[in-house]
Amino acid sequence: MSATEHKLFVFAHIDTEWLPAGQLTLSEDGTQLISSTFAYGLRYLQRPGALEVDPVALSLRDKLSVRGKALFPPNDLPAFGGIRDAAPDAWGRRVIESRLKVPANSLPESAYLLHAGSQRVGALDIRASRESSATPGFGTWNNLEYLMEAAQRIDEGLPVPAALEEIFAEGSALGGARPKATVRDEERVLWLAKFPSRRDALAVPEVETATLRLAAIAGLTVPPLKLLELGSRTVMLIRRFDRYWAKAGADVPLPEDLLSTAPAYGLAEKRLGFVSGLTLLACDELESPDKSYGDLAQAVRRYCHPRVIRSNNRELFERLVFNILVSNDDDHLRNHGFVFDPRLGGWRLSPLYDVMPRASLAPERRLHLGVGPQGRAATLDNAFAGRETFTLSAEAAAESIAKVWKVVREWRVFFEQYGVEPQQIEKIAPAFRHIDEVATRELRKLIP
Repeated sequence: MSATEHKLFVFAHIDTEWLPAGQLTLSEDGTQLISSTFAYGLRYLQRPGALEVDPVALSLRDKLSVRGKALFPPNDLPAFGGIRDAAPDAWGRRVIESRLKVPANSLPESAYLLHAGSQRVGALDIRASRESSATPGFGTWNNLEYLMEAAQRIDEGLPVPAALEEIFAEGSALGGARPKATVRDEERVLWLAKFPSRRDALAVPEVETATLRLAAIAGLTVPPLKLLELGSRTVMLIRRFDRYWAKAGADVPLPEDLLSTAPAYGLAEKRLGFVSGLTLLACDELESPDKSYGDLAQAVRRYCHPRVIRSNNRELFERLVFNILVSNDDDHLRNHGFVFDPRLGGWRLSPLYDVMPRASLAPERRLHLGVGPQGRAATLDNAFAGRETFTLSAEAAAESIAKVWKVVREWRVFFEQYGVEPQQIEKIAPAFRHIDEVATRELRKLIP
């Protein structure tokens, strides 16, 4: 095997500026990543507020332990989780391949990392040299329709004409499989625009938005959402939760009701570090179906700030309950996120994202991750049996189930209020479970 080494530089966005955090060395054989090493810069480690690239393999809890050392990914993985989370996922890779006019999956990981641009999720950037500058990577409300057209051409495997090439900056850093782009609104606030696909059998933007709004009413943490009509098509907008506004040198975000006026107050846009559940469990994507919500709860206890462990694990349990009731089986480890909160000086569960019901007529259903002692079986009894993993008493777990069910059982009313068309409601209806279908009589007696 003749591997080639590529030396890249990792930058971190601290307060209001990009700083070189360290050097990443990738060993690649063609398109295959063989191994990685990372070394923090000594000056970076001395800076107050230095962000750790990931809390598992590249933790800064003990800066002396990493000073001047080449570090390796855990569990013999070829890549660091924090770097992998800063890399483009399926959609971003398709945008890069379209831009470079190359076949699918034909580039080495170093190329995908370098071409993703500086608006990637989280607070990291990967560049070719220490002198490289940050790249722009966002559209505006005014060019949203052009971005949607370009994204749909990429989605259909068609070439992108010169007039629509702005998508190459706005969409190249993004994850997931569906067409999307990063845009700023009139007040400079950053949003993720998720476009419809012509292959959709369902009105995905409308249904996903309604589902997340339902989750918010059930008490789960959800970013602000919008729906925009562009001609005959609808775009879902979800505000980037890895960005916030504050004064330079201060870590207190602007209150939610004043966010849109942030630039007028002379505040600066800052970034929150981000890692996925995949990173906290230090595993490969192929191992994701072998992991469970209980594993995530243990990772919360190990890596999240002590002040949020109890509340984060209770919300994680309630997200599990919600996913069971709406049949969201796309709950893989990349769809669970964590952000570094500078107010805490530690990690916490991110807001909820990428929740989509899947219609099914099967009486027995499974989630992607393990639910409880009965594995991936999507029942409330299975979740309730695993409650101690989330440090929940029987009473607290039953209260959480009741809280979520009280809202989800009225899902049709809420979907109608949100403007989801009746035929779309009927199409998605088989995804929603009645509590009698997913809980035994014994458990239902415990639910207040």
